Amino acid sequence: MKFVMSYSCGKDSTLALHRMAEAGHTPVCLLVMVKKDAGRSYFHGADPAMLKKYEQALGLPMILCPSDGEDYHMALEEGLLRAKELGAEGAAFGDIDLEGNRAWEEERCARTGLVPFFPLWQRGREENVEELLRLGYRCLIKSVNNTLLPESLLGRNIDWDTIQIMKNAGVDVCGENGEYHTLAVDGPIFKVPLRFQTGVILRFGDYSVADVK
Repeated sequence: MKFVMSYSCGKDSTLALHRMAEAGHTPVCLLVMVKKDAGRSYFHGADPAMLKKYEQALGLPMILCPSDGEDYHMALEEGLLRAKELGAEGAAFGDIDLEGNRAWEEERCARTGLVPFFPLWQRGREENVEELLRLGYRCLIKSVNNTLLPESLLGRNIDWDTIQIMKNAGVDVCGENGEYHTLAVDGPIFKVPLRFQTGVILRFGDYSVADVK
């Protein structure tokens, strides 16, 4: 089935895209939610230049959906309808086990006539991260909750060492509770690797973020 991938540029949506293609489905485009006031993607903070690089590296057109937060559901539905115009019959999401998120996304799909897919659903959180490593994906740690994890993880790729640091800290190694966020930069579905440079560390309350260009 042809599908649109709800894409954050992070590890979970990248693995979900990989698994959809592996199952024989065909991606037609990526859908990215963008904060209107910041001009960057939600949660992972990819700016327009970075998003363009993702579009090229993954070889898929990208539908950007600006939202101020209040109209988030409407912006997503408009994006899904645009994906239908490109031939999408389904929409895939990277959710793992949060029932409320899944129900909300299923409602968006019902309103736009698309079949929802959740290729990571009910898989072990740690299992997902380990699969990413086994498949050869490189995921850059862009932000951390510095009340839970050390700032020294910023700018590092997820590997067995960083997983152990997270385990020792007693946090979810998949980061489902916002412990950290990533940018996927290379792996099997990338036509070319993304080359980013990390700069200064920005601090926003409990969170520390690496400025990635």
